[in-house]
Amino acid sequence: MDEFEIETLADPELTDPVLVEGLPGVGHVGKLAAEHLLEELDGEEVRRIYSQHFPPQVSIDDGESELASASFHAVKTEQGQDLLVLTGDHQAQDNQGHYRLTDRILDVAEDFGVERVFALGGVPTGELIEEYDVLGAATDEAFVEDLEAADVEFREDEPAGGIVGVSGLLLGLGERRDFQAACLMGETSGYLVDPKSAQAVLTVLEELVGFEVDFGSLEDRAEEMEEVVRKIQEMEGNAAAGPADEDLRYIG
Repeated sequence: MDEFEIETLADPELTDPVLVEGLPGVGHVGKLAAEHLLEELDGEEVRRIYSQHFPPQVSIDDGESELASASFHAVKTEQGQDLLVLTGDHQAQDNQGHYRLTDRILDVAEDFGVERVFALGGVPTGELIEEYDVLGAATDEAFVEDLEAADVEFREDEPAGGIVGVSGLLLGLGERRDFQAACLMGETSGYLVDPKSAQAVLTVLEELVGFEVDFGSLEDRAEEMEEVVRKIQEMEGNAAAGPADEDLRYIG
C-alpha cells in the first residue's frame, strides 16, 4: 500500500460544491455535524482515502472488517446547493501526516470544483455549558464579515493555541491554494460527545451555505446527553472532597 490511496467510487456532476469537513475532534462536534448531514440528506460516497498515516487498524461491522479511511460524499440539497462532505473515524497520527492528508483532501476538492471550504469542530470551555456560541476563523476579511453576519463570534486569542489538525490546515494550506476557507467551532465542555454543539454549528452552516436540514434525531441525542450531564452534576454536588474538575477529568 502506498502512503495514500484514493479510491474512486462514483463521479457525479456537482455544481459549485462546498466542502464540509467533519473529522473527529473535541466533543466530536465536527464529526457529529457531518454525519448528521449525511443521515438527513441523500448523499453518495464518491471517494475514499486510505493512508499509512491513519491508525493501523480495521473497524468491524457485523463481522466484516474495513480498513481505516476517510470518505467524501456528494450531496445535492433541495435548495440547490451541492455539498462535498468529508467524514471518517480518524485523523492522521503524526504532524507530517496531517499536512499530507490535508493536501490530498484539497486535491479531491479541487477535482470537484470546490472553491469554498468549511471545517467543523469544537472549542473546549473546560466546563459544562447551557448556551452554545459558535466561534470562527477564516482566510480573508470578506469571509470574516460573512461569518459575523451569521452570528459567528471572533474572540481575541481564541481558541487558545490556534486550530490543530486537518481543520486548521484546511485554512492554512487552503489559502495557499486559493480556496476560501473557514472553521466553525462550537463551544463544548470537552468532556462529552456534544450533539447540542454540533446543532449550533450546523445552524450557522445552514445560513452561510443555504440549505435546510431536520434536527430531530440530533435533538434526541442531545436529550440523552443532557441526562448524562445531570448525573455528572449530581456527582459534583455529592462529592465529599476534591474540586469538581478533578472528577470530570475521568469523563470520556
